[in-house]
Amino acid sequence: MNINSSIGIFDSGLGGLSVLKQFIRFLPYESYVYLGDTARVPYGNKSVEIVGRYAEECTEFLIKKDVKLIVVACNTVSSNALDNVTRVAKDIPVIGMIRPGSLAAYRTSQSKRIGIIGTRATINSKSYEIELKNLADNQDINIYSKACPLFVPLVEEGMLNNDATKQIAHFYLDEFKSKNIDTLILACTHYPLLANVIKEILPYVNLIDSGEHSSVSALRLLAERKLLKEEKNIFIERPDIKFFVTDLPQNFHIQARSFLGFDVDSPELIDL
Repeated sequence: MNINSSIGIFDSGLGGLSVLKQFIRFLPYESYVYLGDTARVPYGNKSVEIVGRYAEECTEFLIKKDVKLIVVACNTVSSNALDNVTRVAKDIPVIGMIRPGSLAAYRTSQSKRIGIIGTRATINSKSYEIELKNLADNQDINIYSKACPLFVPLVEEGMLNNDATKQIAHFYLDEFKSKNIDTLILACTHYPLLANVIKEILPYVNLIDSGEHSSVSALRLLAERKLLKEEKNIFIERPDIKFFVTDLPQNFHIQARSFLGFDVDSPELIDL
């Protein structure tokens, strides 16, 4: 590891772009290697054993790219296979989504009535619930969790704001209105791409994007280890990002360019 190495980010598909966007916001001078395992998306409906194997393969790929930090931009992996990633990464630091997102939600919520939406695997793992209860330390906290499995394929298909997406969002989210939550954890990195639709249904609820808070954690970690690149007093027109995908590179390229808001290099197709 050295100060000029890249930050490695991996996700099952497009969702990790929401994390990458936050990293660019807080760490604009860093270079990035992004891996989207688009051939095997979604991870959220797969067994813990399969998710663990996929996570190890993605980690091994990033290690070969000489990264100085591995960001698990996937809540399913963060919930079920973070130990796999840490074991394979060895001395390379690893940041997941659960701890930063839970801590932000706990600090944000005034009523301590918190909702969580995610993939089946993330919700079934109860990882966010466990983290929130540990933070509450036996104080009163009400947690309401719901799996929203159709959100990932909607995002992957670019259906971010159409009528079908809104109907499905109502189907999943309307029940939270009666729970009087004041904070909702978007426990899947695909979900921030649907933030506008979610906000229409729950306008007075604070949305917690784990990607934002994981990027702040990464900034602190890299600073402590003296691995931050030197900030230069120049305008960065386009961040240094190398994209890799396991399927459909053209589709990924179009959506990445649209979501990030700047032109990006075509992703390289790889086989894990």
